[in-house]
Amino acid sequence: MKQMSNQNEPLSDPRRAHERPPQPAQEQEAPGHEREMAPRPDDGAVTYRGYDRLRGRVALVTGADSGIGRAVAIAFAKEGADVAIAYLDEHEDAEDTRHVIEREGRRVLLLPGDLADPAHCREIVRRTADELGRLDILVNNAAYQGKAIEELEELDAERLEHTFRTNIIAMFHTVQAALPHLRPGAAIINVTSVQAYDPSPEILDYAATKGAIVTFTKGLARKLTPRGIRVNAVAPGSVWTPLIAQSFDEERIEKHGKTNLLGRSGQPVELAPAFVFLASDESSFVTGEVLGVTGGVILP
Repeated sequence: MKQMSNQNEPLSDPRRAHERPPQPAQEQEAPGHEREMAPRPDDGAVTYRGYDRLRGRVALVTGADSGIGRAVAIAFAKEGADVAIAYLDEHEDAEDTRHVIEREGRRVLLLPGDLADPAHCREIVRRTADELGRLDILVNNAAYQGKAIEELEELDAERLEHTFRTNIIAMFHTVQAALPHLRPGAAIINVTSVQAYDPSPEILDYAATKGAIVTFTKGLARKLTPRGIRVNAVAPGSVWTPLIAQSFDEERIEKHGKTNLLGRSGQPVELAPAFVFLASDESSFVTGEVLGVTGGVILP
């Protein structure tokens, strides 16, 4: 006999699924620190529910001390994975992430250092494989976003080079180091941005790297999918993370997220399911794609 659904069961209105809290200007120097943000982003430590979709796997997530990277690392742990966390020097944020993962009964490895250094890209892969025993999922999430500028002339050579070395060149080095460890069934997930499609002039260096990541992802998928390694990307929209607090002034932060269809900023936990999907066998027929999680900003 067919069961009737509960007619009174409430649905979650996406406009209010994560009510947008006040987001006052918070002057921070790069790299931003999540501990200093008010309000703190929702990283999924309490709100994300796992279903063992990554049981027994090992993931390396760069930039996982805070923001989207932290939410991804926590979600992976709640799905049964052990997680290596690469980050620059935000040690207190990274320790917060470690504590959540350990509460889930999973192993966690902290890997501080600068991904702009090719040797460090190789080192984080080596230590993950050596200390956690394998590598199944690589998430290239770490990124540098400088202060918003008014004129293009403000982008000096040092900032341009650092942005590109951190955001895209590091991906080449990390993937190259990871390949000997990745077996058929492994997944690589790169983090691009809505900025790749609708670049903001005041962070043009950052936006340009995100466009490069889209191209990198599609080309890498062509190269690695025949080996059984899927490659995809996630393109976040406006999400409440330390990158926002460190880059923009009060006026820009107040407007953050209000122009998308849902009329609000996203929370990092709302990005995590996209990464879990792309890392798991549930996306076995998905490769070379860019999955937009933008609050309704339509990607071309």
